[in-house]
Amino acid sequence: MGLALKLYDQLDAAADDRARFRLIIEAIGQLEEGWPRPGEVARTTDVREAGLRLQIELGGVRKEIVQSKNALLIWLVSLMFRPGARHCRVGEAALSPS
Repeated sequence: MGLALKLYDQLDAAADDRARFRLIIEAIGQLEEGWPRPGEVARTTDVREAGLRLQIELGGVRKEIVQSKNALLIWLVSLMFRPGARHCRVGEAALSPS
């Protein structure tokens, strides 16, 4: 049952105005408990700042990916041209014994 309907039923069954006022105050208190606190709600500036921080972090991750890719390519090329390296044609398994 929703808060409004519950309050209506309680107000209808209340004996006097004093009890009705107490019920209204309790209902308002329950509503206030459900409202977010000022520090719990993100403001527009908070969201923008978080977005900028994420963009900066993403730029760093992209640089790390490029560095890792380059290191991997250097490693692969050095394997291809090392003395005694066996080369294969496209489609052949490089590690299969001949």
